[in-house]
Amino acid sequence: MIASARAETLRLAKWPVTWLLAGVWLVLNLSFAYLFTYLSFRSAVSDGDDRLAASLLETVSMPELPSTLVQGMPMFGGAIVLIFAALATGSGYGWSTWKTIFTNGPSRLTAFSGTLTAIAGFVVALVLSTLALDFAASAGIHWLESEPLEWPDAVELVQGVGAGLVILGMYAAFGAALGVLTRSPALSVGLGLVWALVIENLLRGVAELLGPVEAVTEVLPGTAAGSLAGAMGAAGETAGGPPSAGGTPGVLSVLDGGPATALLLCYAAGFMVLTAVLVRRRDI
Repeated sequence: MIASARAETLRLAKWPVTWLLAGVWLVLNLSFAYLFTYLSFRSAVSDGDDRLAASLLETVSMPELPSTLVQGMPMFGGAIVLIFAALATGSGYGWSTWKTIFTNGPSRLTAFSGTLTAIAGFVVALVLSTLALDFAASAGIHWLESEPLEWPDAVELVQGVGAGLVILGMYAAFGAALGVLTRSPALSVGLGLVWALVIENLLRGVAELLGPVEAVTEVLPGTAAGSLAGAMGAAGETAGGPPSAGGTPGVLSVLDGGPATALLLCYAAGFMVLTAVLVRRRDI
């Protein structure tokens, strides 16, 4: 499995899609979490709205780093990781590389475990890269505005990193399962994005009118991911975010942090078991 993981890590590291998707997420995170908020802050300063300016500056301050780190992950970051994982597993069927590996290489589960390990490494690297970028952006804003640098709480920062790993890890497992289930990178990406960005939001939209639907929406993967981000302090769409932003799409307050984390881990484990069963027993 270690040899398979090394081989898959090398493949993914040399794959342009890996760097493209990582770059897209980092640009989105930097733009929506810091750039647009800072521009709104400068506009508020020019207009003489000190109250709004202070609120916006606090949003991008260093103590808010744990919540800022995860605020875009339930929707945008999760979609990016889902695409990556679906392409990483589904492309092997389109290129017939899984057929070659399963025929000539180690056992199916051993070979595929290497792929899942490489995907997990991508998730860890993405979360740490996001943390480093957010740290630099917040420190840069403090320096530009000659504000004293206040460090974030260490425990909260570790919790933020852990929450990011759990959220993106669930979406990675979801994408990997879709890639194996459909055996098509394009179809798996399409189905994953439709579910994450469209179907879950539609179900939540009609949940208030239909009681049974509301009970289902409370345990959906996106609900758990958004609730975990909300538990970390990220402002949701209706949670009273910065006045200029109105909150972050995908961030919810339906579940507490503990239940949301447990539900996400259960989903991730379920997706991985489904993937293992399909890889082990289905004809290629």
